[in-house]
Parts: sequence; structure tokens; C-alpha cells
Amino acid sequence: MTAQARTAATEMLRLDGVTVSFGMPGTHPALDGVDLDVAAHEIVCVLGPSGSGKSTLLRVVAGLQHADAGAVLLEGRDQVGVPTHRRGVGLMFQDHQLFPQRDVAGNVAFGLRMRGSSRGEQQRTVTELLDLVGLPGAAGRAVASLSGGEQQRVALARALAPRPRLLMLDEPLGQLDRGLRERLVVELRRLFRELGTTVLAVTHDQGEAFALADRVVVMRDGRIAQSGSPLEVWQRPASAFVARFLGFDNVVEASVQGESAATPWGKVPVPDGTPDGACRLLVRPAGVRLTSAADGLPCTVVARTFRGTHVALLLQPASGPQVEAACPLHEAPETGDRVGISFAAEDVVVLGDAEE
Repeated sequence: MTAQARTAATEMLRLDGVTVSFGMPGTHPALDGVDLDVAAHEIVCVLGPSGSGKSTLLRVVAGLQHADAGAVLLEGRDQVGVPTHRRGVGLMFQDHQLFPQRDVAGNVAFGLRMRGSSRGEQQRTVTELLDLVGLPGAAGRAVASLSGGEQQRVALARALAPRPRLLMLDEPLGQLDRGLRERLVVELRRLFRELGTTVLAVTHDQGEAFALADRVVVMRDGRIAQSGSPLEVWQRPASAFVARFLGFDNVVEASVQGESAATPWGKVPVPDGTPDGACRLLVRPAGVRLTSAADGLPCTVVARTFRGTHVALLLQPASGPQVEAACPLHEAPETGDRVGISFAAEDVVVLGDAEE
């Protein structure tokens, strides 16, 4: 969802200058003046390394953590003093926190019982949601008999049962194996679209976030380092920190003059319109083109890793940092081979000169 579309849509959540400090001398605030908006029906995933503030952000919105400054507004209403159970938000945690003494139906219907729904409404909602999450007929099963993936689905159904205006997920798939996570993240996106659910999720898994989200928010030291669509963030990281967090290591100091930049790897072409001056450059691995050693920057292949769709190469020039490259399997040189490299301007990203 673009910024313009979010402006036109109904705003579900807004954080204005939210700050949380745990009072430890010499440390950054857990949240440092965070501004964030989430539109109705939007799926926003918050990414960041451990300690970046992403889980604290979720706890503040839920009312589980007091903010030292700033405001949390849900549908335009300030939530100061509003307890968690009256905020109308759903919560789903990494460990699911299912009630082992209750069967599946008892877990899913828990929130409905707490708000006094009739037995008939509880039964209808449980049946509907178990069908939606792919567990038809599981109402009477014991929690202990469920696999990890099935428990995840039950926890999701329980969080959705009271029809929360905002569903918040904290590392929801973190305990599942990779193959199951990849399947479930597709199902989750379909389910949220079908129900029109507004979602704020935090995760450390980039693949999960990029597959699930309409918008990705990258955090660092309690602040938002970048916010944008998955495609925008992936194609145009805003800083060296974001680039490296996303797994791009071809980041160097550079000085732009005209159509190229002076770097430790020699001249690297830059996109049209790049202003002259000092900056940092990211060269995507796909933009590192292999040539003969005589025709490009001479390098030695120090490692190669098969990635399924391509081979990742680690190359060492005679001087300067190592370079990551990606190439088709049938074109990949062997470890120890001498090759040359050149750089494609369309895969060069100017990151600016902000401090690391």
C-alpha cells in the first residue's frame, strides 16, 4: 500500500513520538520518538535485529508496556489509560500460549466467552475459523495431540475469534521449520485478505516479512530506519545498515563524479542523476558481472555456495574488500579460479553518507 493509498484509507493505528526508556544509563531508549501509522486492512511487518525495539513497540500498542512519551491512537482515540482487554486488539505470540487443559474449541472460543457471547455464536465462530485456518473437524482435539503447525493455526483462530480491529503477531512462525513457515505465511496473507484484518507483526525473518507484508518497517536502536513496500525496501535500502541487515555485503565508501564513483574496487558506474560527492554504494550481487581476468577487475574465487536458483560467489580482489556475486550454475567458476568482474549501474544503489 502506497503512502497516498494509506492517506486515503481509514487510519487504524497511529504512533506519535512514542518513547520508552527502561532507565539504564548509557543505553539507547527501547523506543526513541517513533512515528508510525497503519491503515485499516493493511499488513505491516516490523523487522530489526535483537534489541531494535520491535517487540517493545508491539507491547506499547497492546497496552502491556507504558510509554514514557508520545501517544498511541486506535481509530483516532488516544489509548492512554485504556487497559489491554479494552483496546480491541488481538495478540498472538511465538509460543502460542494455548491452554493445555482445554480442547481446540475451548481455546478458540476463549475470547468469545470472556465477552459473554452466546454458546451458539461461539460454536458458529469456532467452526468457521477452524475451516478458514485449515483445521475442519478439529474442535474436539486435545492441544497436546497437535503438531507445531496445527497449534499455530489454533492460536491464530483464537486471536481472530473476537474479531479484533487490529491483530498483532510477535514472531508468530518462529518455532516452525522453514518449509512449514513458507507454506503458512502464504496462507496467512490469503486469510488476512479474506477477513479484511489489519495486522501489525514483528519478526526477525526477512523472508517471512517480505512475503506477508504490504509494508515493511525496519528498526534500529529504537528508531525506524526505513519504511516502504517490500519491493521498495529490497530494491532501494535507505542506508548501509538496512542494506547489511537485508544481507547485502557489497557496501563501500565512494566518491561520485559524473557517471561513476571512485571506490576501493576502482571505478563503479552509478545511476543517472546521482549527485557528485561522498556517499556509500551498494552493489547487488546480481550486478557483479563475471569477465575474463584480463577484461575486468581481477579476483580470486574464495568460496562458492549453491543457492538452488543460482550460485553465490565470494571473490577477493588484489586490493579492497571481498565482493559477493551471483551467477547461473552452469557459468559458476570453481574455488581458486581467477576471474574478472565489472559492475552494472542498474544494480548499484546510492545509500548516502549517514553514520553506521
